[in-house]
Amino acid sequence: MGIEIPILLLVAVLLSAGVYMVLDRTLLRVVIGLGLLSNGTHLLLLSTGGLEAGAAPLLGDATTSVVDPLPQALILTAIVISFGVTALLLTISYGTHDRYRSDDLRELHGRLDDE
Repeated sequence: MGIEIPILLLVAVLLSAGVYMVLDRTLLRVVIGLGLLSNGTHLLLLSTGGLEAGAAPLLGDATTSVVDPLPQALILTAIVISFGVTALLLTISYGTHDRYRSDDLRELHGRLDDE
């Protein structure tokens, strides 16, 4: 069994836990769920790179081909973007909780319609 199966199982756990938490009613769990979704996506992109455990980052003959650097570049960009989005969502949820004294989305839905 290669390293791909455990990584893909971890991706499945992260994505399913992220979807479960996004569907919750509290703002903080939604933000944590989005973080889990982004981390699962990062691992999924990393697993498409073709790198094996304990092997050199080369595909095929060592003189002709190397591992595609595009997945690593995509992951690095996605990490930076997800960090910014998480910081923005935490700021918005803190401001919402500070203003309305609640983080329950059903309760906030009724309050926001009145304004």
